[in-house]
Amino acid sequence: MLAIVAPGQGAQSPGMLLPWLELPGVSDQVDAFSEASGVDIRRHGSTSDADEIRDTAVAQPLIVSTSLIAFRQLLAGREATAVVDVAAGHSVGEFAAAAVAGVFEDTSAVALVSARASFMATAAAENPSGMTAILGGDPDEVLAAIAAAGAWPANLNGAGQVVAAGSHESMAALAANPPAKARVIPLQVAGAFHTPLMDSAAQAFAGVAAEWSANDPTTTLLSNADGAALSTHAPGAHGFGSKGDVLTRLASQIVSPVRWDLCQEQFATLGVTAIIELAPGGVLAGLARRTLPDVARVAIKSPDDLAAAQQLIAEHSVGAA
Repeated sequence: MLAIVAPGQGAQSPGMLLPWLELPGVSDQVDAFSEASGVDIRRHGSTSDADEIRDTAVAQPLIVSTSLIAFRQLLAGREATAVVDVAAGHSVGEFAAAAVAGVFEDTSAVALVSARASFMATAAAENPSGMTAILGGDPDEVLAAIAAAGAWPANLNGAGQVVAAGSHESMAALAANPPAKARVIPLQVAGAFHTPLMDSAAQAFAGVAAEWSANDPTTTLLSNADGAALSTHAPGAHGFGSKGDVLTRLASQIVSPVRWDLCQEQFATLGVTAIIELAPGGVLAGLARRTLPDVARVAIKSPDDLAAAQQLIAEHSVGAA
């Protein structure tokens, strides 16, 4: 069984679209994504520097666009349902995953995530804040240290990795008093995402999402809020699955912790045997290496990785069998 996963904010890097733009049809995709999002995806994926693409309003549509470009190249003209068994995305990556699962057309996903990004950028400007990765340490002591600093656990990623988020003061307090036997690494993001500091963004985005055109998922889609399998047909689904369920969860995730640890547990429960991480990939495949060591995996970082990903499809996809 094959899972397609999509990375979240922070995965972007300068020039990451350049090798993709050399492939047939990608330039037209990029133009369509730029028009849909109101963001110059071509420039930001080619020549913008790290500071420019750190901007939330740029990073989110850029990442989702890159993931979907890689996905269409991976499909090579096939229907997604013939290749993908399960889809999931980390934070903003859930929008790309929803497109993989048939909930949105690609340009619609990029347009919707652009609205999310704009609201979140505004909320971050209103509440100066940041995020810090904590690697290692006793899990209870990590959570206690986050609370003591006045912050929140924003991402519980598994493999001994938690991301804390809060005001700049709380991030400084956490750095000054880290959990025992843990490394504390400030992240290059512009706000305390997935915390109550994003409440204004969540409320504004909920109104947009409620009216957005969408479809019921045609492939099992995991929610990063709790690892629930959103599906209208798959065995093991948790009773969710309508387009309304997906849109509601996409809105609420703005202020809710990302439970990637539970998504990985769900992969194991569903019997996933291989994971392909879409571009700009790397982090999620690395987490899988530590938490799901028997699951085959490929991170698509450039078109050079497509052949290895195609091999996983041939060997593990139920639809391709």
